[in-house]
Amino acid sequence: MSDFYKKILDNNKEWVERTLEKDPNYFKDLAKGQTPPLLWIGCSDSRVPANEIIGAKPGEVFVHRNIANMVVHSDMNMLSVLDYAVNVLKVKHVIVCGHYGCGGVKAAMGNDSIGIIDNWIRHIKDVYRLHDAYLDSITNEDERFNAFVEINAKEQVFDLSKTSIVQAAWRSGQELTLHGWVYGLNSGYVTDLKVNISSNKDLDEVYQLKF
Repeated sequence: MSDFYKKILDNNKEWVERTLEKDPNYFKDLAKGQTPPLLWIGCSDSRVPANEIIGAKPGEVFVHRNIANMVVHSDMNMLSVLDYAVNVLKVKHVIVCGHYGCGGVKAAMGNDSIGIIDNWIRHIKDVYRLHDAYLDSITNEDERFNAFVEINAKEQVFDLSKTSIVQAAWRSGQELTLHGWVYGLNSGYVTDLKVNISSNKDLDEVYQLKF
């Protein structure tokens, strides 16, 4: 057994013991069920822990993560998480959170082949294509990178709002608001991108589903 593997097992035991010292019923209460008010769609990057960023406890955030926090309309994993969060857990908020320095977004700005991930990166490239005139006008590479991270997060919020799951919830009168954020790895702070959608009236008419 490697030292690292043994260490993380030991860490778990220590964490359980510390937690039970503070609250002997902590895990019994946690096992009774979950009623999180929030679904977090974030990046798989190990430096972006959803609960810690917003100071949430276990049971308060339902989480889906993938490379570059994408909302792909054919991704059954994401759609299944979204459906459960909206229709079973009845979350009231969904946050799509990107982060500055995102490797997936950076890869989408270049032409190097990485492997099978190229197929996923293509969805991010599609976002660049929609905004290429603006992004190409930014001469500073770091500033263009940061702008693309923000634009990508915003576009994922709009893609989220176009799903039949979200629109059906709005149609039934369910309280549900979508938000776009970007997290700063070098600061710890999140930036609210001011993309807050709670009705399909904010979408182009062609995307407004009728039930």
